[in-house]
Amino acid sequence: MTSEQQLTAIKGAKVLMVGAGGIGCELLKTLALSGFQDIHIIDMDTIEVSNLNRQFLFRKSHVGQSKAKVARDAVLRFRPHISITPYHANVKDPDFKVDFFKQFNVVLNGLDNLDARRHVNRLCLAADVPLIESGTTGFLGQVTVHIKGKTECYECQPKPVPKTYPVCTITSTPSKFIHCIVWAKDLLFAKLFGDKNQDNDLNVRSTDATSSSEHAEDVFERKKGEGIGLYGRRIYDHVFGYNIEVALSNEETWKNRNRPRPIYSRDVLPFKLIQQNGNVDKNLMADAPSPVSAMASLGLKSPQDIWNLKENSRIFFESLKLFLVKREKEIGNLTFDKDDQLAVEFVTAAANVRASSFGILLHSLFEAKGIAGNIVHAVATTNAIIAGLIVIEAVKVLQNDANSYRMTYCLEHPSKKMLLMPVEPFEPNKSCYVCSEMPLLLEVNTHHSKLRDIVEKIVKAKLGMSCPLVMHGSALLYEVGDDLDKDMVANYAANLDKVLSGLPSPVTGGTILTVEDLHQELSCNINIKHREEFDKEKEPNGMVLSGWTQSPAKEKDDNASINNGASASNASSHAFSLEVKEDSETAIVPVATGSVPTGKKRKMFDISEDSVPDLSSVPDEVRSKNKLEEIDDDDGDDVVLLDDGCSDGVKKKRLR
Repeated sequence: MTSEQQLTAIKGAKVLMVGAGGIGCELLKTLALSGFQDIHIIDMDTIEVSNLNRQFLFRKSHVGQSKAKVARDAVLRFRPHISITPYHANVKDPDFKVDFFKQFNVVLNGLDNLDARRHVNRLCLAADVPLIESGTTGFLGQVTVHIKGKTECYECQPKPVPKTYPVCTITSTPSKFIHCIVWAKDLLFAKLFGDKNQDNDLNVRSTDATSSSEHAEDVFERKKGEGIGLYGRRIYDHVFGYNIEVALSNEETWKNRNRPRPIYSRDVLPFKLIQQNGNVDKNLMADAPSPVSAMASLGLKSPQDIWNLKENSRIFFESLKLFLVKREKEIGNLTFDKDDQLAVEFVTAAANVRASSFGILLHSLFEAKGIAGNIVHAVATTNAIIAGLIVIEAVKVLQNDANSYRMTYCLEHPSKKMLLMPVEPFEPNKSCYVCSEMPLLLEVNTHHSKLRDIVEKIVKAKLGMSCPLVMHGSALLYEVGDDLDKDMVANYAANLDKVLSGLPSPVTGGTILTVEDLHQELSCNINIKHREEFDKEKEPNGMVLSGWTQSPAKEKDDNASINNGASASNASSHAFSLEVKEDSETAIVPVATGSVPTGKKRKMFDISEDSVPDLSSVPDEVRSKNKLEEIDDDDGDDVVLLDDGCSDGVKKKRLR
């Protein structure tokens, strides 16, 4: 039962919600029903059909409309006297600076990506406003409280990062179905239907001088007057037949691997059947009421079925045909979309044919869509539970009840008959460069790397700064902003293309760079250490940043176990990344196989696939009986179990 003191705190609070998706819908409803009177919502997304199964404030008629605005209208129908202010915008827009955040008593996050979470964390620190973070993955969830100077900030501990796959693995030595999906989506689909000028590793050319001239040109370019069936067969034979033969020609690569099998269209489907494939006329009707679908054309109904090689090949040819005839105007500008039925069919079929070649287990369209769209299937009940926990912690924060703050983890299976595991927050990490101003160390070849490399690959990509300023002492090397004159813009642009040691104020070993983000009001120092050489496979950026809170990489990764010593690709330094697309970040929670002593609370750390958890604060008798379970963010890849160990040896103190 709510006390008078709590009601007073609730009614007088001004709350900012960031995100109006799965968690956001539940959170807005719970805030309104709990008595909050002044709520502001920021969300840049519009409503999609796939949202409707769990984001209950939305209906089919709302598809395409602003989530924030529709959510406001839906809640005002049953709570008409409260104030809800929606912003259909990106929280990283310059309108939402520190001064904007200062007007709120608490900020509640329901975001779906690491970059935005980090941005909000920094703004809350700069504005000295409490932040309550949240995340769900299926049945798992978590709510964490972040108070400046009192608890860890969001970036004090490592976070899961998008998985990356070396291009040599993707193009030459796939060993998992996810590798085939990435190949079909990011290489083949992009090559056939996306920007024709983009770099792509599919045009494998043999080093054998006797190679036919057919493969010395771009086989993906459709010849004048060439029929669709003939063109499709040529593409199929090139990527599933010829390219595999080229890869097989390097005997060294296959000494310790299973050799793939080249697949040619003549071995799977007669050319006449390829030409007659599907009911094209039905799909080409201008007034066809349903979306174009290769499955419908071929009479395949269930997305749960696993197609055989012949069926996958027919889907491949049919979907290619439908793209070329029905959606010809879109070719050249298409990118993969998980809600594009024809695109999902093409990628599924192509990935399965490639999987057949490499002896990898085939998957259904439903499974392939989940992997290709990076989907973690959501559970509405988990979102509702997490939203309720957010509001509970928000009320504590509004009452400054620091002794009652809890970070709560929602478990899939009970531990000591508990599905909700509350733990005490920890004090700020003294090694955190965001809230503790700990300097970073950057190893870089100052004679080869350019300032652009530092800005793009380190300051923006790793440190998450959107409007960076880079200084060496009093010398300003780089800045962005609307108030810069043309000469300054030209000067900073010229600096970007200069090597570090060749800048007006040279950056060499021992130099200390200061980087700032004016929007986030964040500043940190980077100590530069000159290093001559880097491992192109393990350190593709030619730089190594130490002291920030991304999870460390394992010694043995996918590339180490299936590394291609002589890839047909000439771009082995590149990698493909896969990021979860859901309402919230992957939730990492402990699975306690033993018992936790009564009265003892321990923290369940956020960890990534490649990190080792710090359990130094957990009693020995507990540590020996506990494991940490990570739910893999590919929704179909391996589940990784990590035994206990120590990460960086830094002991963490509970908040007192």
